[in-house]
Amino acid sequence: MAVKTPILIFDGDCAFCSSSARALRKMTRNKIAIEPYQYLDLAGYGLNEDLTSKAVYYVTEQESFSAAKAIARCLIDAKTPWSIAGFLLNIPVVISVGELVYGWVSKNRHKLPGGTPECSLPKPRPDNK
Repeated sequence: MAVKTPILIFDGDCAFCSSSARALRKMTRNKIAIEPYQYLDLAGYGLNEDLTSKAVYYVTEQESFSAAKAIARCLIDAKTPWSIAGFLLNIPVVISVGELVYGWVSKNRHKLPGGTPECSLPKPRPDNK
């Protein structure tokens, strides 16, 4: 993985995710690259569409984070006043709750403000074997 600068990768086809990415850009004062996965060479980040369509990813030179941990690390690395929120979110008991909340939001993003039916995650296909 040859990542030169940290990047937060999100689902650009989801209106809720895009709105959240715009808010995060403001919170990080554009110090972190925030891009939709649809415009990236995901293999270069060690990711694929199946992963990035289900959760946000934050990738640095050393490691990658997903879901709530990605948001926390992105806020921390931006070194803005919002970094404090990132540190608080990263506290073990808080991040555990954050992951649960993130999972619920991810599954229901099409019902949230700014969400559209296109934001709905694909339903698992029945196994025809």
